[in-house]
Order: sequence, then C-alpha cells, then structure tokens
Amino acid sequence: MCEVEEDYSEQPLLRAAAASVTQKCMKCKDSSAVLVIRVGDAFCKSCFKEYFVHKFRAMLGKTRLIFPGEQVLLALSGGPTSSAMLCQVQEMRIQPTLGLCREAPKKLRFSPGIVYIDEGAVCGRSLEERQATLSQLESMFQASSFPYHIVYLEEVFKLPNSMLQSVSSSPASHHGENYKEAVDDFLQKQRETLIHTEQRPTVAEQLNVTHSEEQVQTKLAQLNICDLFSKENTGNTTSETSTCGKWPFNLTQTEAIKELFSSIKTLTAKEELLQTLRHHLLLYTARIKGYTKIMMGDSCTRLAVKLLTNISLGRGASLAIDTGFSDNRYGDIMIVRPMREYSSKEIAFYNKLFDVPNIFTPALDTKATDKASIHRLTESFVNKLQTDFPSTVSTVYRTSEKLNTACSDFNCGTEQVEKCLLCLCAMDTKVEEASAFHATLISEKLSLKQSPDQMPVKEVTEQSCCTGDGKEEKGKCCGAHSEECYSANSSNRTTDLFSLLCYSCRLTVKDMVSLDLLPQYVLSEAERRKRRAQVREQIQEFLLAPEEETNTTSS
Repeated sequence: MCEVEEDYSEQPLLRAAAASVTQKCMKCKDSSAVLVIRVGDAFCKSCFKEYFVHKFRAMLGKTRLIFPGEQVLLALSGGPTSSAMLCQVQEMRIQPTLGLCREAPKKLRFSPGIVYIDEGAVCGRSLEERQATLSQLESMFQASSFPYHIVYLEEVFKLPNSMLQSVSSSPASHHGENYKEAVDDFLQKQRETLIHTEQRPTVAEQLNVTHSEEQVQTKLAQLNICDLFSKENTGNTTSETSTCGKWPFNLTQTEAIKELFSSIKTLTAKEELLQTLRHHLLLYTARIKGYTKIMMGDSCTRLAVKLLTNISLGRGASLAIDTGFSDNRYGDIMIVRPMREYSSKEIAFYNKLFDVPNIFTPALDTKATDKASIHRLTESFVNKLQTDFPSTVSTVYRTSEKLNTACSDFNCGTEQVEKCLLCLCAMDTKVEEASAFHATLISEKLSLKQSPDQMPVKEVTEQSCCTGDGKEEKGKCCGAHSEECYSANSSNRTTDLFSLLCYSCRLTVKDMVSLDLLPQYVLSEAERRKRRAQVREQIQEFLLAPEEETNTTSS
C-alpha cells in the first residue's frame, strides 16, 4: 500500500534506453547507423536504401496484379510520397539489380507513365503561380524519361456523358492464376527479340559499299526513320498538355469550377468533392491513354488517417477498397497503392538521404486550423497520438488490412451491383428498415415536418419566384434553363439525385447550394439512371426474377 509519508525522491523513474544513431546498423552489423526508424531499428545508409527498395518490390511481387508489359499510370502530386514512388520506379529501370532491366531478378516489366492534376483553380492560385509550379514539375517529369500528362481540374466540364457508366472488368484483371504464364510468355518474347536483334545485319552490311553515294544516303535515311519508330514508348517525354502551349481550358470553365466550390458550405465537403473529381479525371486519362492500372502514392500514415476519416464520414461500407492495396470499383481500371507499407517518417528519411526532389503545391486545407474539417481534425489527432504512442499508425493500418468487401469484384454475379453516382462504390443505402440509416432518415423527415397552419399554399410553392399570372419577377426567376420554373422542381430534383448516392456522398451534396453547378456529365448520368429506373418499373411484371433467370439458363 502507498503511504503519504513515503519519500520517492531517491528513487528515479526507470526509462528504457533510447535508441542512438551511434549504434551499429541492425542489418549489416558493421557500419554505423545514420537513422532510427523505430525503437531498435537502426540502419546505415546503404542498408536503409536496400530495405526501402525491397519493400516496394515485395509489395508488387506478392500481390501479382501488375502484369508484364502492362501500361501503368503514376498519379503524382509532387509531394514526398508520390515523389518517392516515382524514384522507386525510375531507379528500378536504371539499375540492373533492382527491377526493369533484363538481368534483374523479380523484375517489374510494366510500362510507366505520369499524370499530374493541377488543382490551382480551387486553391486561389493565379495563372502565373500555376505556370511556375508546372514548369518545375515538368522538369522533374522530363528527368524521369517517362511520358507524362498534365491535366487541369477545369477539364471536368469537358468529360463525356458516358464517364460514369458501368464498365465491365478487362480480361487482364482476371489473370491471378495465370501470372506465371504471363511472365514466361513475356520472357520468351524478350529472348526472341534479343536473338532477332543480334542476328540483324549491321549498318555496314546493310549498306553495300559498292552502292553509289546517293543510294547510301537514302538507306541511311530509312534506317534513321526505322530507329525512330522502334524506340520504346518511355523515351517520349513530351506531353500533349504541356504548359509551353495554350491552356486547355477557358476562363468560363475556371469561373465555373470556382463557383462550384464556393457554393459548398464546409471544407470537409469541398475536400470530398475534390477527391471525387480528381479520381474521375485520373480514370478518364487512363482510359484515353491506354493505361490499365493507376498507382497512387498513399502512405501508411495517410491510409490510417483516411480510415478514421471515412468512418466519421459514413463510408464504412467502402473502407476495404478505399484503403486496400487494390481498388477495382471502376471495372476496367484498377487503382493500386504500392506505398501503403511506408510510414511518413520512412519516406521523409529516404527523400532527405538520397536527395529525392519534391515540390510543394498549396491545397484546399493549406494553413487551415485543426478543426477546419474532419480530415484535418483526424490527421491532427493521429499525428499527436503517434508522438506519444509510436504504434498508433501501424495498429490502425493493420486493422484496415483485415477489412474485406462482401463481393471483392463489383462485376461478379448475374445481377449488376448498383453503384453510387459520384464515388462509384456499391450503394450502402439498400438496407432493411430496422437500421441506423432508416432511423436517420425518419429523424430528418420529422425535423422538417410542419404543422398544417404553417404549410404554404400549393400555388405559391409551385410558383415561388413567379407571380400568380405566370409573369416572372425581374431577376428572380430561375426557370431560364428549363421550360418550367426551377424552384417548383428543385426539391424533386434533389430527391432524385439523393436516391442515386451513397450515404457519404449525400452528406457532401447536402452542403451544396445548387445542384446545377455540378459538371454536366454527372447531371446527364443522373437523368439517364432516372429514365432507366422508370422504364424498368414499367416493365417489371414482364421481367424474370434472378433465380428464375439462372434456372432457365442452366436448363
């Protein structure tokens, strides 16, 4: 038992000995350590680089999702994590013992490309500031020798109406059991190409010395043209949207994207909508450029924050695909996260020790307070907790690894899964009545319910901005874009759109002042789904039930 009169001043508290950089490397046991990742994990510079590179290659190797010869798009923001990811891919192409070269073990033989999305329009940046940042990024992209594409956020207003329509999975995404065969075929083609190159006659043999000077010059020109077209695609470092030319958007689109984000009330909803539009641009770029995979630079720390944030935002049903290694919600394009095993501390050490360039670009939450949004609050909470308890991030991250969706492939089964209009995740609102979601809806309806004496007159409601004789008040009628007054149908349009959204996207749309500010491809897809639902309801009695259809097919 503790007593009041006891003196504890002569008994100092025992603390565990802190790790010191003066100790030896835990791997080679020879060189002095230059950094300490975790308690007891001290590395020298060379061993840390080997550890960092091996983790990247092992993550891609054990998943077996990226096939030889596949086109992979690297989504870069210029930040520390995405820059480190680019450095890994670039280094594996250069060094023979690390990856893409012919003699490398466990080599990664995909064809990488780079995409960068300029979001300066919604961050309050001028065209001159955006131009300066893009010039620095282009220099970094050109140094990598990979083809790159610069996309602007304003281009969401130019996306086709078919952007959000369901696309079946590509055949390449179902080769899990044939991965070894794909690698063997790729190696065989490489050997045949190498043998053909060695057997090809030299320039001196192709040019007969007895030919005239004019014939020699003609053949040299032909060889130069052939060599030009036989170069690898990775040698092309030009971009169709290079900043050297005109901006691929006009002032009207810039004002439209600014008005869209200005109409959103909270920073949380702005960040969610920005992330959705960013993914739509990445998906469209990958499709038109011929890429089948997209690499995202999400670190372990970032995914831990994202996990808790998504739970707070009501995205619990899609946690597995939002934080997992692979995300196949889009069907033909798969998103992979090879940096998910790295903590932000490891990435910072690597970029510092090996001079990895990264460029800071202001975001929506730059200089915002910790309580400005749910994203900022969760990030601040996790980082502060990680300072006192170093296993916080790893514990949350390992929890996310145990999550899985009920159906890992959204295109499995005979019946197509209904998806959210914005995030394209499986709808989580089709639940039974005895659920928390329906209880929330009932609470909202009761809170909006008015007494009969407070109910407005029907005629006034239908023509709230027009006079009784049908003449509109000057500057107040919002029916200029349609045959009917917009205010009479605004509530119906909002209800129709809500029925196509998951719970989290509904919260985002609720913070918007007007739905007409959304890009046209979103509104067009919503109208298309509404018409299809109406037609399906009309012919419902003539349709076979799923089990009856299966029995008919089998018989």
